[in-house]
Amino acid sequence: MKLTGLIERLNLRSRLRFDPENGEIWLHENRMFLLHAQAFGALRKELFDSLGVERARGLLVRMGFESGKKDAELAKRIVGDNALEDVFLLGAEMHMLEGMVKVRAVDSKINLEQGAYHGEFIWEYSSEAEAHIQQFGIGNEHACWTQIGYASGYATAFTNKLVIFREMECKACGAANCRIVGKLAEDWDDPDYLCYFRPDNIQGELTELREEVAQLRETLSSEKMPGSLIGVSDGFRKAFNLVSKAAPSAISVLLLGETGVGKERFARWLHDNGPRADKPFVAINCAAIPHDLIESELFGVTKGAYTGADQSRPGRFERANGGTLFLDEVGEMSLAAQVKLLRVLQTGEVERLGDNRVFQVDVRLVAATNVNLQDAIAAGRFRADLYYRLATYPITIPPLRERRADLPLLINSLIEKHSTRYHKKVRGITDRALLMLSQYSWPGNIRELENVIERGVLLVSAGGYIEVDDLFAQIEQLQREGQEIASDGHLHGKSDVRTPDDYEQLLSDGFDLNAHEDSLLKFAVDKANGNLTHAARLLGITRRQLSYRLSKRPESAGE
Repeated sequence: MKLTGLIERLNLRSRLRFDPENGEIWLHENRMFLLHAQAFGALRKELFDSLGVERARGLLVRMGFESGKKDAELAKRIVGDNALEDVFLLGAEMHMLEGMVKVRAVDSKINLEQGAYHGEFIWEYSSEAEAHIQQFGIGNEHACWTQIGYASGYATAFTNKLVIFREMECKACGAANCRIVGKLAEDWDDPDYLCYFRPDNIQGELTELREEVAQLRETLSSEKMPGSLIGVSDGFRKAFNLVSKAAPSAISVLLLGETGVGKERFARWLHDNGPRADKPFVAINCAAIPHDLIESELFGVTKGAYTGADQSRPGRFERANGGTLFLDEVGEMSLAAQVKLLRVLQTGEVERLGDNRVFQVDVRLVAATNVNLQDAIAAGRFRADLYYRLATYPITIPPLRERRADLPLLINSLIEKHSTRYHKKVRGITDRALLMLSQYSWPGNIRELENVIERGVLLVSAGGYIEVDDLFAQIEQLQREGQEIASDGHLHGKSDVRTPDDYEQLLSDGFDLNAHEDSLLKFAVDKANGNLTHAARLLGITRRQLSYRLSKRPESAGE
């Protein structure tokens, strides 16, 4: 199934000609044209809004089908004496040459005499999936409809029988790559799917169209959660579902996660969507206040209680009475303050410093920390009884590096926010900049992302698209961390390159390749928490390749 030599003999790339003086691009005898990927994405969205999802999908499929047929006709003209079966996969090369997708053949069997066909392919860097993600984010619908039509039209032109491809996995649904399977139309037991390949007349069906558009709007609006929380990734949805269930109650919530993941935003959503929404939301960062002042900030102080206390004032508990008190970085609280906090939680009573009066308070407590409280308890820095009181309902918010699917939605929201702030019209972000953002590790999480986008909005020209240079003041930092920016826009780790001295050191002490591979596979699977797709991505191989390697091991590294 390797056609490298044949493709080189056919010299397909030499048949692509640019004639800028006449404004023409030619592929052999066929006139072509370049189209911005973002413009194509905008066109798709316009079709969705105008026609509804189903009709737009059918239109895009049939448009791709015609393009595939045209390329098949071209391929037949240039193959010369080569057997058509041998050059069938030339369509994959043409699809790549046209900038649509990188194609890897998994299986392709064609018999022209019998009119039989079966094929399976992997699509990498799908332009249509990326255009869909930029407009709508990651969802549950496969998106590469034009490309599906192309593959179907190309195969149909070769077999002279209707061949239908179907997308089994799609990057727009969160998969690492897209995977398609094609076979004869009669071998598909799904007449509804085949309808996408038949011409459609929408005259006289306005009522149905309105219903489809309404359904589309409902679907698209569901990609943003109610309020200020945005995300579609599995990790985000899990955390959001927990918060949603807790919101109507008065249960104490403990938000866990790294710095910058948005714990305060989750706390505010919890307050705004609960029965205390019309009451105060009071936040305090326990790490930002000196230990000797934290008690007065929390519980209040009476005039003359200590030097400098020249007037009485309520603490955060009293100010939050009836509403929600958010204790950020609660793991940094002193042991003395922890004791008093525990008493307030148990009794609902607050006593100001220097006062003998007791104030009854009704406060919903939401705490947050990036500290491992179990380790802090073991080290004697945090009280176990307070932990059990706070951790009645723990929610872990995933870091941004585990929320790749949320990046397009978050970026669009932040661009909109800061465009308003700086009174500047920003049209969006370039494909290369988005690709680079998706490759970055985000140690500062959403807080860092917001800083990067704010910088981009500030630097970009009004009415323009944010580019890489507008975003990354820290390009040099990325390179110091062992990453480099390639011409394709990807970040590549410099640590992937080894010197001869490195290999010499490995081999000098009786290197065991199988043992090292076993350990590396197991480590990657463990690091990915058993998710083979993520583990394969860490190793730089496909999931199929990883599964094969694991199957050859004495003990499987897990599923």
